[in-house]
Amino acid sequence: MFGLFTKIKSITTTELATHLRNNQTKEEVIDVREPYEYKKGHIRGAINIPLGQVSGASLVPGKKYFVICQSGMRSKKASKILSKMNYNVTNVTGGMLSWHGKVTRKD
Repeated sequence: MFGLFTKIKSITTTELATHLRNNQTKEEVIDVREPYEYKKGHIRGAINIPLGQVSGASLVPGKKYFVICQSGMRSKKASKILSKMNYNVTNVTGGMLSWHGKVTRKD
């Protein structure tokens, strides 16, 4: 039964904002929303890997990643997938709905 349930680390959007503002971290932010959602507004520097493409993602082993979506549901699924692929990930609870920081828009 070991390994049946994967424990995922989590962080709030407030904690993430503090990390990013204070430059306390070298982690990268992965936004798992669809491209049209990402273009409407995302955290500066975040990379867009939609949930459906996460299992094929080629990330840097050993690097730490924060995973975010709109509400926290897709990012939790993505975090489980990436964790099983042995990537060091932290789910951002509440997603962009809870994000109060600046966003970047792409047309």
